[in-house]
Amino acid sequence: MFRRERRPRRWPIPLALLVLAWLGGLVWFAATVPDRVDDADTPTDAIAVLTGGSGRIDVGLDLLHRGLAKKLFVSGVYRGVDVAELLKLARQSPADVECCVVLGHAADNTAGNAEETAAWMRAEGFHSLRLVTANYHMRRALLEFRAAMPGATIVPHPVFPDAVHQGRWWMWPGTTRLILGEYVKYLVALAATALGADEAPPGAG
Repeated sequence: MFRRERRPRRWPIPLALLVLAWLGGLVWFAATVPDRVDDADTPTDAIAVLTGGSGRIDVGLDLLHRGLAKKLFVSGVYRGVDVAELLKLARQSPADVECCVVLGHAADNTAGNAEETAAWMRAEGFHSLRLVTANYHMRRALLEFRAAMPGATIVPHPVFPDAVHQGRWWMWPGTTRLILGEYVKYLVALAATALGADEAPPGAG
């Protein structure tokens, strides 16, 4: 009885290349997390702050106080929270900036933040935006915001949480989980954005 000759399996090589590409992307992603604000002074029509992390609202309010934008939009605020309450939590005097702060309650993720902010920008007739969010979240936020408002000028303004250790991030379990999770979410958002662009009708912006 003749034995069939076993053919060598070919799938390990493509799989190994895929894993190497994924790991290489992770290293690139972690290495390019912003460690400074590249443009801290250019005025824009608006400032958008994405809730979900410490220090973001305080930074946005400081930028507004400095006169770098006409209005501040805070996206992803819990329903029932009003401007005065938010300013009180941020230890700011409502009388100073309450007229120029707008809260968005519809968004519960980054894509929702982008869509909610884009709708508000269109309603206000604004064309430029300073985007305030955590440094590790900035790349994905820029991806979603540029897809939602391709004609707008978006200036990134990262915030640097004390609990995130960028140097030797792999030695800090909390930061490692954060970077890994954000990298996976970025890849998913990148794929979704690419598919959305492919499905857009001809001539769509």
